[in-house]
Amino acid sequence: MPLIVMCGFPSSGKSRRTKELKEYFLRCTERKVIVVGDETVGMAKNTAYADSQMEKSLRASLRAEVERTVNKDDVIILDSMNYIKGYRYELFCLIKHAQTPHCLVYCLTSPEISAQWNASRGPEERYAQEILDALVMRFEAPDSRNRWDSPLFTVQHDDSLPFEAISDAIFHRKAPPPNQSTQSQPLSSTNFLHELDKVTQDILTAILNAQKTSVPGDVIAVPAASEKVQTTRSLGMAELRKLRRQFISYSKMHPTEDKGLIANMFVQYLNKSTC
Repeated sequence: MPLIVMCGFPSSGKSRRTKELKEYFLRCTERKVIVVGDETVGMAKNTAYADSQMEKSLRASLRAEVERTVNKDDVIILDSMNYIKGYRYELFCLIKHAQTPHCLVYCLTSPEISAQWNASRGPEERYAQEILDALVMRFEAPDSRNRWDSPLFTVQHDDSLPFEAISDAIFHRKAPPPNQSTQSQPLSSTNFLHELDKVTQDILTAILNAQKTSVPGDVIAVPAASEKVQTTRSLGMAELRKLRRQFISYSKMHPTEDKGLIANMFVQYLNKSTC
Protein backbone atom coordinates (compact mmCIF):
# COMPACT_ATOMS: atom_id res chain seq x y z
CA MET A 1 0.00 0.00 0.00
CA PRO A 2 1.94 3.12 1.11
CA LEU A 3 5.60 3.85 0.38
CA ILE A 4 7.94 5.59 2.84
CA VAL A 5 11.04 6.97 1.16
CA MET A 6 14.01 7.52 3.44
CA CYS A 7 16.47 10.25 2.47
CA GLY A 8 19.74 11.58 3.88
CA PHE A 9 23.51 11.63 3.80
CA PRO A 10 25.42 8.36 4.08
CA SER A 11 25.52 7.33 7.77
CA SER A 12 22.81 9.80 8.76
CA GLY A 13 20.68 7.33 10.72
CA LYS A 14 18.31 6.21 7.97
CA SER A 15 18.51 2.51 8.85
CA ARG A 16 17.97 3.28 12.54
CA ARG A 17 14.89 5.33 11.68
CA THR A 18 13.70 2.57 9.33
CA LYS A 19 13.93 0.07 12.16
CA GLU A 20 11.97 2.39 14.47
CA LEU A 21 9.26 2.84 11.84
CA LYS A 22 9.03 -0.88 11.20
CA GLU A 23 8.70 -1.65 14.90
CA TYR A 24 6.01 1.04 15.28
CA PHE A 25 3.86 -0.20 12.39
CA LEU A 26 4.20 -3.84 13.44
CA ARG A 27 3.16 -2.89 16.97
CA CYS A 28 0.33 -0.48 16.10
CA THR A 29 -1.12 -1.98 12.92
CA GLU A 30 -1.73 -5.41 11.46
CA ARG A 31 0.08 -4.59 8.26
CA LYS A 32 3.17 -6.33 6.99
CA VAL A 33 6.21 -4.05 6.71
CA ILE A 34 8.69 -4.65 3.88
CA VAL A 35 12.09 -2.93 3.90
CA VAL A 36 13.89 -2.46 0.59
CA GLY A 37 17.50 -1.27 0.77
CA ASP A 38 20.97 -1.53 -0.71
CA GLU A 39 21.52 -4.85 1.05
CA THR A 40 18.25 -6.18 -0.38
CA VAL A 41 19.66 -6.19 -3.89
CA GLY A 42 22.99 -7.64 -2.74
CA MET A 43 25.37 -4.85 -3.73
CA ALA A 44 28.18 -3.63 -1.46
CA LYS A 45 27.97 0.13 -0.90
CA ASN A 46 31.64 0.92 -1.58
CA THR A 47 31.50 -1.10 -4.78
CA ALA A 48 28.23 0.42 -5.98
CA TYR A 49 28.93 4.06 -5.20
CA ALA A 50 32.50 4.02 -6.51
CA ASP A 51 31.30 3.61 -10.10
CA SER A 52 28.58 5.75 -11.72
CA GLN A 53 27.25 2.92 -13.91
CA MET A 54 27.05 0.52 -10.97
CA GLU A 55 25.30 3.18 -8.92
CA LYS A 56 22.73 3.64 -11.71
CA SER A 57 22.26 -0.11 -11.75
CA LEU A 58 21.75 -0.10 -7.97
CA ARG A 59 19.09 2.62 -8.17
CA ALA A 60 17.34 0.79 -11.00
CA SER A 61 17.35 -2.44 -8.98
CA LEU A 62 15.93 -0.68 -5.91
CA ARG A 63 13.20 0.95 -7.97
CA ALA A 64 12.34 -2.37 -9.61
CA GLU A 65 12.15 -4.05 -6.20
CA VAL A 66 9.83 -1.32 -4.89
CA GLU A 67 7.68 -1.65 -8.01
CA ARG A 68 7.51 -5.41 -7.48
CA THR A 69 6.56 -5.23 -3.80
CA VAL A 70 4.11 -2.30 -3.76
CA ASN A 71 0.61 -3.64 -3.14
CA LYS A 72 -2.67 -2.72 -1.46
CA ASP A 73 -1.88 -4.14 1.98
CA ASP A 74 1.77 -3.72 3.00
CA VAL A 75 3.92 -0.80 4.10
CA ILE A 76 7.06 -0.47 1.97
CA ILE A 77 10.09 1.42 3.37
CA LEU A 78 12.85 2.31 0.90
CA ASP A 79 15.97 2.54 3.07
CA SER A 80 18.54 4.19 0.82
CA MET A 81 20.00 7.68 0.37
CA ASN A 82 17.55 8.62 -2.43
CA TYR A 83 19.62 11.74 -2.79
CA ILE A 84 18.86 12.57 -6.44
CA LYS A 85 15.83 14.75 -7.11
CA GLY A 86 15.09 13.08 -10.45
CA TYR A 87 15.13 9.64 -8.83
CA ARG A 88 12.65 10.73 -6.16
CA TYR A 89 10.44 11.98 -8.98
CA GLU A 90 10.62 8.53 -10.61
CA LEU A 91 9.45 6.99 -7.34
CA PHE A 92 6.60 9.51 -7.22
CA CYS A 93 5.52 8.46 -10.72
CA LEU A 94 5.64 4.85 -9.57
CA ILE A 95 3.29 5.44 -6.65
CA LYS A 96 0.95 7.46 -8.88
CA HIS A 97 0.75 4.48 -11.19
CA ALA A 98 0.19 2.13 -8.23
CA GLN A 99 -2.41 4.54 -6.78
CA THR A 100 -0.97 4.53 -3.28
CA PRO A 101 0.11 7.35 -0.91
CA HIS A 102 3.73 8.01 0.00
CA CYS A 103 5.83 10.28 2.20
CA LEU A 104 9.47 11.25 2.60
CA VAL A 105 11.47 10.99 5.83
CA TYR A 106 14.58 13.19 5.66
CA CYS A 107 17.29 12.32 8.19
CA LEU A 108 19.02 15.68 8.49
CA THR A 109 22.58 15.61 9.83
CA SER A 110 25.65 17.69 9.27
CA PRO A 111 28.50 16.24 7.16
CA GLU A 112 30.61 16.17 10.32
CA ILE A 113 28.15 14.04 12.28
CA SER A 114 27.72 11.64 9.35
CA ALA A 115 31.50 11.32 9.11
CA GLN A 116 31.71 10.55 12.86
CA TRP A 117 28.97 7.93 12.68
CA ASN A 118 30.56 6.41 9.60
CA ALA A 119 33.96 6.16 11.33
CA SER A 120 32.35 4.35 14.30
CA ARG A 121 31.10 1.52 12.07
CA GLY A 122 32.91 -1.73 11.44
CA PRO A 123 35.23 -1.94 8.41
CA GLU A 124 32.68 -3.90 6.35
CA GLU A 125 29.86 -1.41 7.03
CA ARG A 126 31.87 1.78 6.63
CA TYR A 127 31.87 4.05 3.57
CA ALA A 128 35.30 4.92 2.23
CA GLN A 129 35.93 8.56 3.17
CA GLU A 130 36.34 9.72 -0.43
CA ILE A 131 33.03 8.09 -1.41
CA LEU A 132 31.22 9.61 1.58
CA ASP A 133 32.59 13.08 0.73
CA ALA A 134 31.54 12.73 -2.91
CA LEU A 135 28.01 11.62 -2.01
CA VAL A 136 27.57 14.49 0.46
CA MET A 137 28.72 16.94 -2.23
CA ARG A 138 26.22 15.58 -4.78
CA PHE A 139 23.30 15.38 -2.34
CA GLU A 140 20.12 17.13 -3.52
CA ALA A 141 18.09 17.98 -0.44
CA PRO A 142 14.33 17.41 -0.58
CA ASP A 143 11.99 20.40 -0.77
CA SER A 144 8.40 20.12 0.44
CA ARG A 145 7.30 22.54 -2.31
CA ASN A 146 7.96 19.72 -4.80
CA ARG A 147 5.00 17.35 -4.98
CA TRP A 148 7.38 14.35 -5.17
CA ASP A 149 9.01 15.43 -1.87
CA SER A 150 5.72 15.97 -0.06
CA PRO A 151 4.60 15.23 2.58
CA LEU A 152 8.08 15.70 4.00
CA PHE A 153 9.14 14.85 7.56
CA THR A 154 12.54 16.24 8.53
CA VAL A 155 14.16 14.72 11.62
CA GLN A 156 17.50 15.70 13.11
CA HIS A 157 19.74 13.18 14.82
CA ASP A 158 18.37 13.83 18.34
CA ASP A 159 14.69 14.18 17.32
CA SER A 160 11.98 11.62 17.91
CA LEU A 161 10.12 10.40 14.84
CA PRO A 162 6.60 11.88 14.42
CA PHE A 163 5.04 8.42 14.18
CA GLU A 164 1.41 9.53 14.29
CA ALA A 165 1.90 12.21 11.64
CA ILE A 166 3.70 9.76 9.33
CA SER A 167 0.97 7.18 9.90
CA ASP A 168 -1.71 9.73 9.10
CA ALA A 169 0.12 10.78 5.92
CA ILE A 170 0.27 7.28 4.47
CA PHE A 171 -3.01 5.80 5.76
CA HIS A 172 -5.45 8.71 5.75
CA ARG A 173 -4.36 10.70 2.72
CA LYS A 174 -5.60 10.07 -0.80
CA ALA A 175 -3.18 8.73 -3.37
CA PRO A 176 -2.08 11.28 -5.99
CA PRO A 177 -4.40 11.19 -8.99
CA PRO A 178 -3.13 9.33 -12.06
CA ASN A 179 -2.39 11.22 -15.25
CA GLN A 180 -2.43 10.03 -18.83
CA SER A 181 1.10 8.67 -18.63
CA THR A 182 0.41 6.60 -15.51
CA GLN A 183 -3.20 5.50 -16.05
CA SER A 184 -3.56 2.16 -17.82
CA GLN A 185 -6.41 1.83 -20.25
CA PRO A 186 -8.49 -1.33 -20.78
CA LEU A 187 -6.53 -3.96 -22.66
CA SER A 188 -7.76 -5.34 -25.96
CA SER A 189 -7.54 -8.96 -24.77
CA THR A 190 -7.19 -10.80 -21.48
CA ASN A 191 -3.78 -12.31 -22.27
CA PHE A 192 -2.30 -9.21 -23.93
CA LEU A 193 -0.43 -8.09 -20.81
CA HIS A 194 1.01 -11.56 -20.26
CA GLU A 195 2.19 -11.71 -23.86
CA LEU A 196 3.62 -8.19 -23.66
CA ASP A 197 5.58 -9.03 -20.52
CA LYS A 198 6.91 -12.32 -21.89
CA VAL A 199 7.93 -11.07 -25.34
CA THR A 200 9.74 -7.98 -24.06
CA GLN A 201 11.55 -9.95 -21.34
CA ASP A 202 12.68 -12.58 -23.87
CA ILE A 203 14.05 -9.81 -26.10
CA LEU A 204 15.98 -8.22 -23.23
CA THR A 205 17.50 -11.59 -22.34
CA ALA A 206 18.51 -12.18 -25.95
CA ILE A 207 20.17 -8.75 -26.21
CA LEU A 208 22.14 -9.17 -22.97
CA ASN A 209 23.32 -12.65 -24.00
CA ALA A 210 24.27 -11.51 -27.52
CA GLN A 211 26.28 -8.55 -26.22
CA LYS A 212 28.65 -10.93 -24.46
CA THR A 213 30.16 -11.86 -27.83
CA SER A 214 29.17 -8.93 -30.07
CA VAL A 215 30.66 -5.48 -30.56
CA PRO A 216 28.93 -2.10 -31.04
CA GLY A 217 27.63 -1.89 -34.59
CA ASP A 218 26.48 -5.50 -34.77
CA VAL A 219 22.84 -6.34 -35.37
CA ILE A 220 21.15 -8.70 -32.93
CA ALA A 221 18.40 -11.12 -33.86
CA VAL A 222 15.81 -11.54 -31.12
CA PRO A 223 12.92 -13.97 -30.58
CA ALA A 224 9.62 -13.47 -32.44
CA ALA A 225 10.86 -10.41 -34.38
CA SER A 226 11.74 -10.13 -38.06
CA GLU A 227 13.51 -6.84 -37.39
CA LYS A 228 16.88 -6.77 -35.66
CA VAL A 229 18.26 -4.65 -32.85
CA GLN A 230 20.82 -2.14 -34.13
CA THR A 231 23.54 -1.72 -31.50
CA THR A 232 25.53 1.48 -31.72
CA ARG A 233 26.84 0.93 -28.20
CA SER A 234 26.63 -1.52 -25.35
CA LEU A 235 23.25 -1.47 -23.61
CA GLY A 236 23.25 -2.05 -19.84
CA MET A 237 20.62 -3.99 -17.93
CA ALA A 238 19.35 -0.91 -16.08
CA GLU A 239 18.82 1.05 -19.33
CA LEU A 240 17.11 -1.88 -21.03
CA ARG A 241 14.77 -2.39 -18.05
CA LYS A 242 13.85 1.29 -18.09
CA LEU A 243 13.09 1.20 -21.83
CA ARG A 244 11.05 -1.97 -21.34
CA ARG A 245 8.96 -0.34 -18.60
CA GLN A 246 8.35 2.70 -20.81
CA PHE A 247 7.32 0.53 -23.76
CA ILE A 248 4.97 -1.55 -21.59
CA SER A 249 3.33 1.60 -20.18
CA TYR A 250 2.80 2.94 -23.69
CA SER A 251 1.50 -0.40 -24.98
CA LYS A 252 -1.05 -0.66 -22.17
CA MET A 253 -2.59 2.60 -23.32
CA HIS A 254 -2.33 1.71 -27.04
CA PRO A 255 -2.80 -2.08 -27.20
CA THR A 256 -2.51 -3.79 -30.57
CA GLU A 257 -5.05 -6.34 -31.77
CA ASP A 258 -2.24 -8.41 -33.31
CA LYS A 259 -0.02 -9.78 -30.55
CA GLY A 260 2.42 -10.96 -33.24
CA LEU A 261 3.44 -7.33 -33.77
CA ILE A 262 4.67 -6.80 -30.21
CA ALA A 263 8.22 -8.04 -30.82
CA ASN A 264 8.82 -5.88 -33.91
CA MET A 265 7.26 -2.86 -32.21
CA PHE A 266 9.57 -3.28 -29.21
CA VAL A 267 12.63 -3.67 -31.46
CA GLN A 268 11.67 -0.48 -33.32
CA TYR A 269 11.22 1.31 -29.99
CA LEU A 270 14.64 0.16 -28.78
CA ASN A 271 16.35 1.21 -32.02
CA LYS A 272 14.82 4.69 -31.87
CA SER A 273 15.54 5.11 -28.16
CA THR A 274 19.19 4.04 -28.24
CA CYS A 275 20.45 5.50 -31.51
